[in-house]
Amino acid sequence: MHKRTYYIVNGITFYRLMAAPVMGIFIFCREVEIFKWLLAVSFLTDAIDGTLARRYKVNSLFGSRLDSIADDLTITAGVLGMLIFKPLFFKQVLVPLLLLFIIFILQMVLAYRRYGRLTSFHTYGAKVAALLQGVFLILLFFLPQPLYLLFYLALSVTGAELIEEIILTLYLPIWETDVKGLYWVFRRRRKGQWPPQKNGEKEFRGV
Repeated sequence: MHKRTYYIVNGITFYRLMAAPVMGIFIFCREVEIFKWLLAVSFLTDAIDGTLARRYKVNSLFGSRLDSIADDLTITAGVLGMLIFKPLFFKQVLVPLLLLFIIFILQMVLAYRRYGRLTSFHTYGAKVAALLQGVFLILLFFLPQPLYLLFYLALSVTGAELIEEIILTLYLPIWETDVKGLYWVFRRRRKGQWPPQKNGEKEFRGV
């Protein structure tokens, strides 16, 4: 493992973790210009740390969990910014956002009951959803009008990804990270690579 790259990757992720409450302060102070640049930097650094982690093979359980938390906090900051700085648009899309939030909460509850922690599957679907979310939220605050088509595309992909994570949570008997998706899990089982590996951690079975 490249130790220097490992610390750089986790340092970038930690920046995103710390940037979220700072963005909350600027939302509270109605400083949209500073907020939107911080949000853009957070999404861009999310792409950077993931690329570095894969290229130099410095993935770790700690980094995976940290990355998932940082992702959720960044999206939360973006949605709060939408509520404060784009209230008319927020009201228009409130119902689909609430439906998506319910699915997200269901996925979290199932994960805690199953594994005693949040999932960090990092599926391909999650990566595509995160990209669409990031692009939409950045453009929302930089363009004069919201891109509705992009919003509903991001919403649909995110909803499908959350449903996939729910199925994975119900299907996988132990906690895993960096799962590519349902197709790869089923293919692994067909090849006889079952039960899944423990990733060097204590096994977490359903309760």
